[in-house]
Amino acid sequence: MTTGTRSRFRFPTAILLTCAALGVAGGALLAPANWISTILFPGLPFVSVALAGLWLLPSVIALRLLRRPLVGLLVGLLAGLVIVPFSGYGFSSVATNLWWAAFTELPFLFVLWRYWGTWLHYVGALVVGIVYPVLAWASFDLGSFDVGLQVVFFAVTLASCAGGTALGILIADRLRRAGVGARLPR
Repeated sequence: MTTGTRSRFRFPTAILLTCAALGVAGGALLAPANWISTILFPGLPFVSVALAGLWLLPSVIALRLLRRPLVGLLVGLLAGLVIVPFSGYGFSSVATNLWWAAFTELPFLFVLWRYWGTWLHYVGALVVGIVYPVLAWASFDLGSFDVGLQVVFFAVTLASCAGGTALGILIADRLRRAGVGARLPR
């Protein structure tokens, strides 16, 4: 491993503290979203899935703001840990947050974290916006819906994921303009 590669995977204290702050803020957002989604799930699955993009938000902010490998997963882990005592799902909330965070991180992994284009954030949103309804097909009983409603379900999920990603990019860009993360080591 070269020195340049090794330095990209180091986590200086400033990076860790920024990730911790983003993780706690993300957990504070996701704890109530988790309960709202759970309550809406049985009767209003389309409204429940409209919140899906919120699970991408903390990791997108971290990746956009810090532009460092694995910060999306780290923030997802921390947000999941914050949610544990407030969730009816316990430690499975950590796995859930890591699952969503992985999709924000994957596009950058494919380019070995050497390119940080905005469109890569949307690639992750697109992929999870398709994968999530497929994997949750039985949970939402999508097979019982007409094809038109299934298409709407996928569209709502995609829109939510794209919206959460856009909001994360906006927040990260505003934070950077305010001076957050501007002087962190690269």
